Amino acid sequence: MCKNPVNTTTPPLVIQTDVTLAGLELGLLTMRKGEFSRFLFQPQYAYGDMGCPPFIPAAAVILYEVQILDFLDSGQVDDFIAMSPEEQNTLPLSTVLEVVDTLRSFGNRAFRQSRYDNAKDRYKQASMVLSNRDTPSDAETEKIRAVLLPLYLNLSLTELRLERPHKALKYGNKALEIDSANTKALYRCGQAYLELSEYESAQGCLIAAQAKKPFDSDINNLLRRVAICYKDSLDEQKEMYSKMFSSLRAK
Repeated sequence: MCKNPVNTTTPPLVIQTDVTLAGLELGLLTMRKGEFSRFLFQPQYAYGDMGCPPFIPAAAVILYEVQILDFLDSGQVDDFIAMSPEEQNTLPLSTVLEVVDTLRSFGNRAFRQSRYDNAKDRYKQASMVLSNRDTPSDAETEKIRAVLLPLYLNLSLTELRLERPHKALKYGNKALEIDSANTKALYRCGQAYLELSEYESAQGCLIAAQAKKPFDSDINNLLRRVAICYKDSLDEQKEMYSKMFSSLRAK
């Protein structure tokens, strides 16, 4: 839900926390995603007999127009986070995966709104929920690794958006530990190495990705960019050494 219909990047409101009008909270609980509603609230469900001077007069009847643009149920997540680690580990994996999926959805929404720090926190929280699970069986381990892979890819991309290539590389490598041939992970590592000016490593990752997807325009374009940057770097080094040796000969 959005406070301002023009501003779609407003952080979501949390029912029972951000919504302070009793009538509005009751109304929101009756709505579905995408629905537009009008609510007419009597004073006891709005601002009461006192109103809210100077904007809301005493005993005012309030008309609200509301549209639910998006909705995520955080109740299960809140309950899970409130548990001790021992209690969390008693829950079935299916419940834990539902919590992780909700956290990832929150992260995706924040990422789409360019709130990258918030997105990173949600993705990291989701990955920690899985990583902290005690002694899973082999079958659970495979399920956990399958869910961790896209989380690490999301974290790597988010860290790139935050201009933190070292951390982007860290999560890209975590993804490769799960799937060494994953083209997205190889691409993310290539991006991170490029930002770190480690051109040979960037080429290695991108060539491996290109072998899996030879016609992928993003991979091919980034490979060309790495090659140009690498050549420019070598030319700069050559010029620097040339000047250094010329100076030594002059002495």
